[in-house]
Amino acid sequence: MCVKVACVGGGPAGLYLSILLKRQDPAHDVTVYERDPEGSTYGWGVTYWRGLLDRLRELDPGSARAVEEHSVRWRDGVAHVGGLATRHHGDEGFGIGRHRLLAILAARARELGVRLEFEHPVTGANPPAADLVVAADGAGSALRTHHADHFGTEITGGRDHYVWLGTAKVFDAFTFAFVETDHGWIWAYGYGFGPEGSTCVVECAPGTWTGLGLDRADEAEALVLLEKLFADVLDGHPLSARSSGRASAAWPVFRTLTNRTWSRDNLVLLGDAAHTTHYSIGAGTTLALEDAMALATALRERDTLPDALAHYERERRAALLPVQSAARLSAQWYENLPRYIHLPPEQMFALLGQRHSPLLPHLPPRLYYRIDRAAGRLETLRRVKRRLGPVIARTVQARRLAAGDGRARSGRPDAVPAHRG
Repeated sequence: MCVKVACVGGGPAGLYLSILLKRQDPAHDVTVYERDPEGSTYGWGVTYWRGLLDRLRELDPGSARAVEEHSVRWRDGVAHVGGLATRHHGDEGFGIGRHRLLAILAARARELGVRLEFEHPVTGANPPAADLVVAADGAGSALRTHHADHFGTEITGGRDHYVWLGTAKVFDAFTFAFVETDHGWIWAYGYGFGPEGSTCVVECAPGTWTGLGLDRADEAEALVLLEKLFADVLDGHPLSARSSGRASAAWPVFRTLTNRTWSRDNLVLLGDAAHTTHYSIGAGTTLALEDAMALATALRERDTLPDALAHYERERRAALLPVQSAARLSAQWYENLPRYIHLPPEQMFALLGQRHSPLLPHLPPRLYYRIDRAAGRLETLRRVKRRLGPVIARTVQARRLAAGDGRARSGRPDAVPAHRG
């Protein structure tokens, strides 16, 4: 459908869309414009799950193999609460360095004939000339902001402050660490993304942030304090930040972004430019890539550009509803941490895994835990029943047949063996 496509933003969404479009039709003229130099990126690692990897394999096996080869895996989750710890076995998760993911996607795009224009900023006043312009330029999208009234952008700020850091410590599981201070609790999420290190996101309530002086500390002072607070889980490894200036600039509150509509004429929003979900559910990169998949499919299957963009938006809005709900509930769980933190670690960790439940905020935590455990036992019994049901049925049937054979031999259908005494 589209002959010339301009993707503004060289993140995962823009790069993967360009790959899919060239695979669908090599004749498409696709250019990706990125304002930063090649190889530079913010953040550390990203997470994803098996379902995304399966879809990547279906759509572009070559890049999927490279992504999997450069990813680390985990199945366990570990929670450290004060001096106590608990470990749970769960689903397989993956982590990959953001810089590595972008390098893989950029190399694949070039291989397919996509033009990559780095250090090429695009503003709303100077959009590229193309049949389709894709705003994949992040939550602060210049293209979307230029038409903010049309898109109906709404931004809602969260309560807690957070900072995105890296560490040379390679976590062997998805790690949660909760530390109590004189000013309240502060916590970290840590996950490995390669042999070089892990992502470490630190979060705390506003009172804890100001009480610890993090609002006034410069970057070096903040890192020293955080290394001391999380020394047990870091095993002496340092924390690193890529920001500059005062740390207060690097401790924002999370901003949830939504838009009333996702397209305007030949301009369409993709990834964080269209929507954001709280980082605690680890879905940002997955959602961006799924946006690219849906948009590429709509452009291939629909007859006109307006129809394709409308279909893309409908499909992705429907898919996002449960994810956005889970993200809101997840953020609220952490904002209400004192409600759960004094439970025994295994109970607290179980409710951490249930934080997406809309029922959890409305029941006493211990009661919810007992109900969840009882439901889990019932489900286990159901699974055992489903598994053993056919075996039991076959056994019963065999016994009935054997009994029937005996009755047939005796000539009496109700005959029973004679008592020998």
